[in-house]
Amino acid sequence: MDAIQQQLQLRLKEHGLELNELQLEQFELYFQDLVAWNEKMNLTGITEREQVYTKHFYDSVSLAFYTDISKVGKLADIGSGAGFPGLPLKICFPHLKLTIVDSLNKRIGFLQHVVDRLGLTDVELIHGRAEELGRKEGYRDSYDLVTARAVAKLVVLNEFCLPFVRKGGLFAAMKGGDPRDEMKEAEFSFNQLKGRVKAVHPFQLPVEESERHIILVQKFDKTPHKYPRKPGTPLKTPLV
Repeated sequence: MDAIQQQLQLRLKEHGLELNELQLEQFELYFQDLVAWNEKMNLTGITEREQVYTKHFYDSVSLAFYTDISKVGKLADIGSGAGFPGLPLKICFPHLKLTIVDSLNKRIGFLQHVVDRLGLTDVELIHGRAEELGRKEGYRDSYDLVTARAVAKLVVLNEFCLPFVRKGGLFAAMKGGDPRDEMKEAEFSFNQLKGRVKAVHPFQLPVEESERHIILVQKFDKTPHKYPRKPGTPLKTPLV
């Protein structure tokens, strides 16, 4: 274990998360594949090792500081891109049944490679649109926790993500700066999609102290039949 791995281990330990040797090795393999594949396709603008460990790995796992992931059975990560936050959470919590949805097939190919190389099980990778999948049985109203990190504005994310959440489950929107304006804009969509803001957790990333916010939204009823609307509509005509 080198200094960067030790740093991740210690930072997570401060929040009660213990990483073993296998998990640290999985994070390192993930980093290596991310950088190698990034030369062929656009996965991330962050490739420096310490930055990947902080801005991608630690940032992804930060969701576990504010929700009890040990009690989550099914997790869906919508618009996951290079696998964040879904795969780092899966590495830390192997019991999770993880579904990742992304609209770009090349990225799904990368994620499949990582899942195979890391030996992860109970991971379903889906090339598709959230608006279509959110209408399908087995996905709709089915997940304990659904998350999206840096995908779109909250008013759009609500329609992408809340249809996947079971009644009583949580949607966690992982954001950068102050989300108050986004939350105000999204008030109508929360109501329409049966979501209620439970908490907003502000924190800072280590060292560079970038602002982060995690918005936790509880779903109080099943998704109304008319949502999600057809692909492209939430982005073009948000629920405001």
